[in-house]
Amino acid sequence: MFALADCNNFFASCERVFRPDLNGRPVIVLSNNDGCAVARSNEAKALGIKMGAPYFKIRDIIEKNDVAVFSSNFALYGDMSGRVQEVLRTFAPSVEQYSIDEAFMDFRGMRIDDYDALAKEISRRCRQLTAIPVSVGIAPTKTLAKIASKLCKQYPKLQGGCYMHRPQDIEKVLRRFPVSDVWGIGRRSAAKLAGMGIDTAWEYANLPEADVRKLFALPGWRTWSELRGIPSIEFEDMIEPRQSICVSRSFTKEINDAPLLCEQVANFAEGVVRKLREQQSLALEMAVFAFTNRFKENAPQAFSSRLSVFADATSEHRIIVSAAVKAARELFRAGYGYKKAGVVITKLVQQSDYVKSLFSDELSDNKEEKLSESIDTINRSFGRGTILFGVQGDGRIKMSREHQSPHYTTLWKDIPKASVK
Repeated sequence: MFALADCNNFFASCERVFRPDLNGRPVIVLSNNDGCAVARSNEAKALGIKMGAPYFKIRDIIEKNDVAVFSSNFALYGDMSGRVQEVLRTFAPSVEQYSIDEAFMDFRGMRIDDYDALAKEISRRCRQLTAIPVSVGIAPTKTLAKIASKLCKQYPKLQGGCYMHRPQDIEKVLRRFPVSDVWGIGRRSAAKLAGMGIDTAWEYANLPEADVRKLFALPGWRTWSELRGIPSIEFEDMIEPRQSICVSRSFTKEINDAPLLCEQVANFAEGVVRKLREQQSLALEMAVFAFTNRFKENAPQAFSSRLSVFADATSEHRIIVSAAVKAARELFRAGYGYKKAGVVITKLVQQSDYVKSLFSDELSDNKEEKLSESIDTINRSFGRGTILFGVQGDGRIKMSREHQSPHYTTLWKDIPKASVK
């Protein structure tokens, strides 16, 4: 059996953890630069606020209905996600994190008498220990488990846990479940199926196998098999390293001077380094880019980029930040207003697989690694951004975050304080 644990309205739920006064009140979370709604509580959904709705278009709804608005706080969301994952690992030896708010659990080989009770207990324990509501679906395949978790959100009487395994129950659910909502069915496949008159997951599961292989290739066949109760999608309890890493942002206001652009690029580069070191990878090449506001037709336009090639693959803070700043200085053109910039690692290798050049400076490499390890240790202990390079300024990426909540769990200064009288 497999389980899918899905955090309900995750970003909005994270904001409520330290603000219990928000329970029952509509809550939305905005994207970077406070552009559009990327998370909504059930109350906000009931008001008709759509996913991706631009903030300026829903201001009237927000003001009229006293909707609580938050800028995205990814440091908080990432930390809360990690806490939920820790709870899940107490129930199963193998947990595959699928996204920031979802994880699969593998129960194969375990002796469990009551899966329905287990699903409800996992949900209850997550709520108890993290205050995050979690829907847990258990089924013979990952695809069916994902459908079962959706049922928990639709039917509160399930108490956060659903065990779907009897053939008659699976058929009943699939006959009413839209095929376009099935995990693994993309927009193109959904459109193709609609053209064939296939509207439900049950109809798709009953297509002839030869037709599925011909029309939808291997991924479509795997989904088809999973809907029929045959496990066909591998379980990975280790997250595959990224093949490329990018940190980029649009700026609230256009940047017209080189030092400020360099400051922002330095912060992007530091973010890239953090991700590199988290997955124990090394960078071989790095691209830095910046471009102007294409919507200002009368303003001078530019899209500039520079490629840096490292003599030895590296994940050292100083080396990568210095190279990124150098590239930013080279691509900057006076008289242009830059609206967006970013840093991309275009080639990377795993640390365990890399053999250094015979001509590398081992003494210098050791010094850089010790410096990077010290930066990592201090930032882990006292919060991200405690140690910065001077070129990073205050370490903040210039974005509009007028409604951001405190970093309750990742910055010492934001830890909630309690007093007893």
